[in-house]
Amino acid sequence: MAIAVAQPKERVIKVTAKRFDFAPSVIPLKRGVPVTLELTSLDIPMGFNAPDFGVRADMLPGKVAKLRFVPDKTGEFTFYCDIFCGSGHESMSGSLVVT
Repeated sequence: MAIAVAQPKERVIKVTAKRFDFAPSVIPLKRGVPVTLELTSLDIPMGFNAPDFGVRADMLPGKVAKLRFVPDKTGEFTFYCDIFCGSGHESMSGSLVVT
């Protein structure tokens, strides 16, 4: 008889963007636990880019983009908007904190 190994339950986290701000701006994650970020913009097209995990997506007003990945390292990693969205664009970023 095979013994089933429990897979970590996938987390779903909603992330919204509006000019120059992500909410939440700090996203706590667990190493090895799959996560799906449900991304949407509240005003104009934005981008979500987390280069340390090789993931990115467009965030469009009125639409939900799903971005799934499994954090494979611990630490604090920056994510940022990679579609120019105006004069505060350079400071539009947040952190993925993986424990």
